[in-house]
Amino acid sequence: MRFILVDRILELVPGQRIFAEKYISAQQDFFQDHFPGFPVVPGVLLTEMMAQAAGKCLDAEKHSRGKAMLAQIRSASFRDWVGPDSRIVIKATVKTNRAAFATADCEVAVEGRTVASAELFFTFVPAGRFAPDYVDQVLQDFLDKT
Repeated sequence: MRFILVDRILELVPGQRIFAEKYISAQQDFFQDHFPGFPVVPGVLLTEMMAQAAGKCLDAEKHSRGKAMLAQIRSASFRDWVGPDSRIVIKATVKTNRAAFATADCEVAVEGRTVASAELFFTFVPAGRFAPDYVDQVLQDFLDKT
């Protein structure tokens, strides 16, 4: 399984908010075991989608502080099941944005219905700790279009 859980950015205001999407096909391996006979997307993956989207929003600012990395899930709530062949819309709004940390309120929706939400806390990893040729391709694709 690849761990890129944002397919495309729909809207972005760097450091403020992002709308993104992820399509989950019925062919995903985790559906075999989570749960047999009642396949649903694991809540941890929904949370990771929110974290990846919020991280892209913060990284789009191009600060020298480094790459945003999830450090804490302050709260998370799951309201409904997300099944196979779902188009998930991810929204993140940055609430606090400092040199050393940031927070974001996030949610995921399916067919216009909020199915999960989270308050996430981020720290920043210096760019030098990543491979020199590292590029967030999803973020770069969006920025190239604007």
